[in-house]
Parts: sequence; C-alpha cells; structure tokens
Amino acid sequence: MAEVAGRVRRRRGAPLRHVRIAGVGLSEEIIAKNLHRVRECIARAAERAARSPEEITIVAVSKTHSADAIRKVYKAGVRHFGENRVQEWEGKYERLKDLKATWHLVGHLQSNKIPRAVRLFHTVDSVDKVDLLRKISSSAKAAGKIRVLLEVRMDRSPQKTGFEREEIAAGIEVGKNLPHIELRGLMCVPPLFFDADQARMSFRALKELRDRLSWQYEIPLPVLSMGMSHDFEVAIEEGATEIRLGTAIFGPRETFQPESDGVESAAKPQP
Repeated sequence: MAEVAGRVRRRRGAPLRHVRIAGVGLSEEIIAKNLHRVRECIARAAERAARSPEEITIVAVSKTHSADAIRKVYKAGVRHFGENRVQEWEGKYERLKDLKATWHLVGHLQSNKIPRAVRLFHTVDSVDKVDLLRKISSSAKAAGKIRVLLEVRMDRSPQKTGFEREEIAAGIEVGKNLPHIELRGLMCVPPLFFDADQARMSFRALKELRDRLSWQYEIPLPVLSMGMSHDFEVAIEEGATEIRLGTAIFGPRETFQPESDGVESAAKPQP
C-alpha cells in the first residue's frame, strides 16, 4: 500500500497536488497520516493569514466513499462530512447514524428531494435559488430549523449553479425571514485552475460579498465555505471558515456500491 509522502515545502499559492496521498482502500494509519498532513497545511496557511487553525472546520467530502471509509475518518477525529447526493447518503445512513457527526449536503439539491434532505442532513450548503429556500423552510417544520449556506456562482461554466452575485441579496432578504431557516453564510466553487493561486480572486470576492451583505442586512454570516483539496490553503488565506476536502483525506475516489437496494451510484468526480 502506498504511503503518504513526507513533508513537502509549499510555496505560497501552490496547490496541494505537491503532497502525495494514499489511494483507495486506506488503512486507519494512512488516513491519520493524510489528516496530519492536511492539518499541517491548515496551520501554515492560517499562520500566513494571522489566523488561528481552530477557526477552520474540515468537511470531509465522502461522496463515492464507503461507510467503512467514513467511519475510519471519523475515528481519526473528523466530525463534519459532506455528501453530494441524497440517494447515495441514504444508502450509507443506516450504517453511520450512530456517529455524532454533522452531515452536510454540498451538492445540488433538486426540489423533489428536499423532504428527504431535510430529514437526513443537518445542513444544506448549496442553496442556489430563492424558491429552494422557501421549500426547505416548509419541509423543515418538524426539525425546527435547518442551517443553510447560499451558493454564489463563481464559475461561468453552463453546468455550474449558484446565485449570481447581483442576485444574492434576494436570497439574504428572503432567507433571514423564513421561520425554519438558519442562514449562516455563503459557499462557492471557483473554476478549477492548475495554479491554485488563480482562485484567490474568487475567494476574496466571496468574503467581500459576505461582509457587505452582513453589514447591509444586519445579519451575522460567519461561515465561508470555500476551498477544496487543490486550493484550500489559498481559501484559508482569504478567510475560509469551512474547507471541503475529499482527495486530500480519502485519496482517489472509490466506485460507490449502494448499501441498500434501489440506490443509484454517484456520478461525476470532484476535482
């Protein structure tokens, strides 16, 4: 089994690809080593930004990874996990519901899956329409409130989703007044660049937008979910409070095998 590479000096803005990570079928030992490397990178990025590493939450993106792999990462100390698809998480939920973890939906949410998402997740981190906010609030009555983040579109690719920057104010205006919505901040996925430093302007723009909206609407928006395995250090330097890491923790993706009949496998990989 491949070991994680030793400590690598990283120039400012260089992506995490310079740190080799073990692959599929990781042992608990290798997962612990991967997380140690990630936490070293977080600490260095936080130091460069005069921040505390404790300000940053790791959300382990576990899509296409098995319940056993998730349990190993939990044992290594991670308490926040992100899934992209409601169907896939339903197939793992029964095997993991004993864990005292926070489950994030980080992928696009379709309206017809909102009731199931509200039941299965603690937070929906990818709300991209006002109408979706209203439907989530309606479905969350039994739960009291559910945390949401508004996704801001930073990538102009046609398949990418999110509020346009000039339209996000409408989401804040509606979300802050819905009875079962706990509006906590913003999320973005910038374009995928070979040089992670090229994502800096997207991260900076999201923080500036958050600051302006928080001041304008007099509402705390403490969460900035931005940065993935290839660019999270830059995101931390620009103010990220939550980083979404898949490959950096789990290594290359597995082919997800459903834990229950009728559950579809996950589709496209994450950078």
